Amino acid sequence: MNFPAELSYTKDHEWVRVSEDGASVTVGITDFAQNELGDIVYVDIDTVGTEVDRDDVFGTVEAVKTVSELFMPISGTVSEANDALEGSPELVNDDPYGEGWMIKIAISDASELDSLLSADTYAEMTG
Repeated sequence: MNFPAELSYTKDHEWVRVSEDGASVTVGITDFAQNELGDIVYVDIDTVGTEVDRDDVFGTVEAVKTVSELFMPISGTVSEANDALEGSPELVNDDPYGEGWMIKIAISDASELDSLLSADTYAEMTG
């Protein structure tokens, strides 16, 4: 499994990349999560423009055999969703940390970033 060290992670298998200015983050699901789900066939994110609290659902991802909720890693306003996933949801499987990103969030409380997991901690958790 691939867990880039420059990213942070959640217990719910989302990854977080903080922007250079520290005002926003990009979020997706981890390599572990996409592998567990299998072939992703649909990503549904209807929270763009909405303030969403940490740990609340921001969307769903549908694989061949299951639908999984996607959870906010930190509180903030969902500023953008990855439109490429509408026509090509398999990008989540092919490139979970790149082209398969899901949302961008304008951060409400930067202190919540401290609660995220390091790559090493996340790797231990997923065993």
